[in-house]
Amino acid sequence: MPEIKLVGLFFLTALAEIVGCYLPYLWLREDKSAWLLLPAALSLALFAWLLTLHPTAAGRVYAAYGGVYIFTAILWLWFIDGVRPTFWDLVGSGLALLGMAIIMFAPRDV
Repeated sequence: MPEIKLVGLFFLTALAEIVGCYLPYLWLREDKSAWLLLPAALSLALFAWLLTLHPTAAGRVYAAYGGVYIFTAILWLWFIDGVRPTFWDLVGSGLALLGMAIIMFAPRDV
């Protein structure tokens, strides 16, 4: 799978997970409608399905996905929560993305 397509799939997977967790948060903490649980469940089901589309061993996908999730969560903090990330948020999420790239794109003798 080409690298750009793989990274895009990681970001889509992370977005599905974050939305699936954010909607119940709104219901529980922000007193929003319980109807948010329905799209939350669908989003988490989409998240689980998207994980199955990744082309390598599950453990490697989960490890690399963590880096993309961290970066996506920082973007969520900025654009959805309206909190500007700190320099250290950006450095940490950048390192997480670097870790993902090393895990997914390093040469292997397989």
